[in-house]
Amino acid sequence: MVGKKLIGIIMILVLMMSLFSGCTNKSDVDSDKIKIGITQIIEHPALDAARSGFIDALDKNGYKDGENIIIEVQNAQGDIPTAQIIAKNFASDKKDLILAIATPTAQAAYNATKDIPILITAVTDPIDAGLAKAWDKTETNVTGTSDLAPIQKQFELMKKLLPNVKTIGILYNTSEANSVLQVQMAKDIASKLNLDVKLSGVTNTNEVAQSTDVLIGDVDAIYIPTDNTIASAIALVVSKCNENNIPVIGSEAAHVNNGALATEGIDYYKLGFQTGEMAIEVLKGKKPQDMAVTTLKSTELVINVDAAKKLNIEIPDELKNNAKLIEEGK
Repeated sequence: MVGKKLIGIIMILVLMMSLFSGCTNKSDVDSDKIKIGITQIIEHPALDAARSGFIDALDKNGYKDGENIIIEVQNAQGDIPTAQIIAKNFASDKKDLILAIATPTAQAAYNATKDIPILITAVTDPIDAGLAKAWDKTETNVTGTSDLAPIQKQFELMKKLLPNVKTIGILYNTSEANSVLQVQMAKDIASKLNLDVKLSGVTNTNEVAQSTDVLIGDVDAIYIPTDNTIASAIALVVSKCNENNIPVIGSEAAHVNNGALATEGIDYYKLGFQTGEMAIEVLKGKKPQDMAVTTLKSTELVINVDAAKKLNIEIPDELKNNAKLIEEGK
């Protein structure tokens, strides 16, 4: 009798297990998809473009959000502790791959996991940031693309547009490793071109206006590196400089689109797209530690014609004929 009851209980349990295993819900379906976490330090056009390029590269190669992959996008809004929380959450959620946009989020992701592949973009120097051991082979769970700006080209462009410039100001975030590195590179290049440099540092966007005022009156032009804090307040910087007839030379096209005079820089959408293609290699089995960190070889000359008119600057034909010209309403 006891044996029959036991058999009955076992049959019921087997039936329940069968029923439950036959049920599907969203979490069951999602468990079959590749989970990708995207962490971005702050919103501004260049970083947004890099994110779009990355997602488009995945999509065009058959990795479609909602179909066979799930993309979760988180933004730290410029707050490094928040970036660290996002990274820890991605690690505990066991994402299959993390895209970290900009140096602070890349460092947070690397500190959070040494197992999950991390793709980086908009990081200036992955070695200086402690993310890779070498450019040609990272030997860590990190790979991706660098946005190292062609500062030499940008300063040579400045000299062509502003032949009388003697002293340049540089605005940057003192807590961003990529910005500190670029400032040092800019100082070395400026010295070779007989330019004096004055620095004005910030730690957050609330300090940008005051730091811009510190430079105005002491410099002939202002140079903006690929700095996320300054980029998010570029319109404010340009407005203040225009009021005081100070040209702004940017390091990326988004600066010029927002009123800076000119740049010779990289296209962040293309950089993000290139990073997405590298992510596909990782998803297909390639190890990040065996991959190189790459850069975008081509640069683009961009000149804001309206800014030049406001500042009474004549654009040499040599530049005008080879540049992407930004005009109001276009």
